[in-house]
Amino acid sequence: MARVLISGATGFMGRRLSAALVARGHRVRALARPGSQTRVAAGCEVVTGDPLDRASYRQPLEGVDTLIQLAGVSHPSPAKAALFSSVDLRAATAAVEAAREAGVPHFVYVSAAHPAPVMKEYIAVRSKAEALIGAAALNATILRPWYVLGPGRRWPLMLLPVYFTLGMLPWTRDSARRLGLVTAAQIIQTMVLAVEHPPTGIRVLEVPQIRAGSIGVERR
Repeated sequence: MARVLISGATGFMGRRLSAALVARGHRVRALARPGSQTRVAAGCEVVTGDPLDRASYRQPLEGVDTLIQLAGVSHPSPAKAALFSSVDLRAATAAVEAAREAGVPHFVYVSAAHPAPVMKEYIAVRSKAEALIGAAALNATILRPWYVLGPGRRWPLMLLPVYFTLGMLPWTRDSARRLGLVTAAQIIQTMVLAVEHPPTGIRVLEVPQIRAGSIGVERR
């Protein structure tokens, strides 16, 4: 049984992941902003705090095996570029620093597939967060989806014929796989596996591994 703290536990992936971990018998603490506690999945221990503030993690991290950092701007788009640094990067920085100070055994971060032709500011922030994780020498699992399908997140399905064509061409096949679509169920399953099988060093999971539900090979 793992002891997990989730930052961003009230969001699109956070609620689903919390529920999945609880269902498998893990103990989950959900870091939630004041006023959002009612959106936490049933069975979680709720702790209130600001995911952008390192101090909010200190007490909740006591006795925790894994910190999962999901806090960030909802429904990211090019129009929200300025928020990526002020919200996503600040949240990642606070979580990484708190995990390093507390000696958390395992850190899980949802990054983004890169390089990619769009959302350059978003990818730049996620890449900076990955660099912070490396610099902190954390044992970590980094997931790199491109787009996660779910309720209200279906429009990329219109691009499936394009993906199919690109996947058939030798010179675009690798990019099509790396920038492929994953479902919420696939990424949640992969994160649960990551929690149950923590790495030594940094493990990076790209779209093919997320789709397959494979935690892949550990690497530093």
